Amino acid sequence: MHINSLLDPAQWQMPNGGPLYVQLRRYIEKAILEGILPAASALPAEREIAALTGLSRVTVRKAVKRLVTEGLIVQRRGSGSFVASKVQKVEQSLSRLTSFTEDMARRGMTVSSTWLERGLFMPSPQEVVTLGLRAGDSVARIARLRCANEQPMAIERASLATHFLPNPLRVESSLYAILEESGNRPVRAIQRISATNIQEADANILGVEPDVAGLRIERTSYLPSGRVVEFTQSLYRGDAYDFVAELQISG
Repeated sequence: MHINSLLDPAQWQMPNGGPLYVQLRRYIEKAILEGILPAASALPAEREIAALTGLSRVTVRKAVKRLVTEGLIVQRRGSGSFVASKVQKVEQSLSRLTSFTEDMARRGMTVSSTWLERGLFMPSPQEVVTLGLRAGDSVARIARLRCANEQPMAIERASLATHFLPNPLRVESSLYAILEESGNRPVRAIQRISATNIQEADANILGVEPDVAGLRIERTSYLPSGRVVEFTQSLYRGDAYDFVAELQISG
């Protein structure tokens, strides 16, 4: 179906269907999910959509903005709006402590990383408290964009005491593999997960639009002795990850 006939108000406007921007948004969303509007197909400019639908540009903009937030539409400056490519969604268990490399390898996915930061730094107050550092201590930091099958998935920023990671440059793939060599692989962790809107700098790294939904995870990992070995702050694409927990019914 041609986009012009697709947007014909007779196709989607209903007298009792609620606000017009909501009706338009739902209709375009349905067309995308059903493949009527395939990935990478271009949408008309807002003024053209307004002319085709008889709506104001403000109403059209509200509908399109919501589709962008949901990750169904991407807007490219100077090029226009396009249907987003489908992202392969990954489920990650919250009941097992594994590295990103191990987790993706179990799924048969090829892992790659782009280094964003790697070295020894002066610690932040949060790192001092969480890692139990002393005055004058440095902190080892590694930050990287994690990809699976060449698809950006997450930004991972890990901090460790230099006792556990004296040379961050040794980490080429799996941090946990390096920690295991020295007998310092963590055995348990506490994770805090919160919803967030991905800000522009991180959105550019992840290849998503600014302000789209994401998942922010803070993880503190422990040795058998109870000592903290790793503090990680990660940002996951909301359209690429589902976190799954298995629960036991008490009693």
